[in-house]
Amino acid sequence: MPDSTAARTDSAGGAPRLSARDRSWVEGFADHLIHERNRSPQTVRAYASDLEGLVRDVARHSGVEPVDGAWPDVLGALDLADLRGWLGRLSAAGRSRSTLARKTASVRVFMAWAVNRGHLEQDPSLRLSSPKRGGHLPDALSAEQAGRLLAAAGDSVAEDPRERAVALRDAALLELLYATGVRVAELAGLDRQDVDHERRTMVVTGKGSRQRTVPFGAPAAAALDRWLDQGRRYLAVPPGEASGVQSGPAEAALFLGVRGGRMGVRQIREVVNRALAGLGDTSASGPHVLRHTAATHLLDGGADLRSVQELLGHSSLQTTQLYTHISVERLREGYRQAHPRA
Repeated sequence: MPDSTAARTDSAGGAPRLSARDRSWVEGFADHLIHERNRSPQTVRAYASDLEGLVRDVARHSGVEPVDGAWPDVLGALDLADLRGWLGRLSAAGRSRSTLARKTASVRVFMAWAVNRGHLEQDPSLRLSSPKRGGHLPDALSAEQAGRLLAAAGDSVAEDPRERAVALRDAALLELLYATGVRVAELAGLDRQDVDHERRTMVVTGKGSRQRTVPFGAPAAAALDRWLDQGRRYLAVPPGEASGVQSGPAEAALFLGVRGGRMGVRQIREVVNRALAGLGDTSASGPHVLRHTAATHLLDGGADLRSVQELLGHSSLQTTQLYTHISVERLREGYRQAHPRA
């Protein structure tokens, strides 16, 4: 199991660590998430960190003392009151409802695994109620803002080949994010062979290694062609290298960084944030804004909710329904501004 940030911090700061048994359970649970449930490394780290936080909180609240720098076994002795107390203290500390819901899910999945493995006889989380997520609506650009964002990205007049290549790449990835609503990690993981240029579709690998095919429109196709035909070769090798032949893991990557490697999530986020800041009339930030915007504009245009669910790769239709609320809010705002008796 990859060590969690929480575990590294405890070790470095001399704080008590988990008992050997609790640590082995967390590591076994992490292996289960990785190899049997195909969860992402980020999810595994988050779940492990939640469990470690639970152990520390319950141990401290119970007044037990660490022995030889480690807490006593905690995970095998938890009951419903311990779990409720832990969530209550997190809530009192100001943790958001979405964070509490995530931590509740972590514990439920772990407890079910522990019972299945024979570590526990009963699951104390069965009666643990999950906090409802807040009603915050994600940021979404208007159609006019999205148009300006993409137009600005395609207006580069750079003469230096590498600078122009970067501009063409950025324009293509912004077009694809808006056209498809894919997650930023899904975009970063795309290979050239995942794109069917003739049919204007691409195969995306989403959460749980589930694959889906998503379409994109003519503007995104044109921007992508310009990047691949006119720009990609200039970033395919680091500056200063004589050879124009690329080899290695990045050879297949659809989008490249300035050093010739596969473009990462952080780099894509920086590109999107610069573009959004350039609009000057929105505080929205992050690639997810374009995902929200794509979903909202599809529903505004009359797209079927199930189709949008499939496009976005949501496992639950309830997640997709959030965007219907955004569309209603836009309708209400337009009504208030336009109707004489609003």
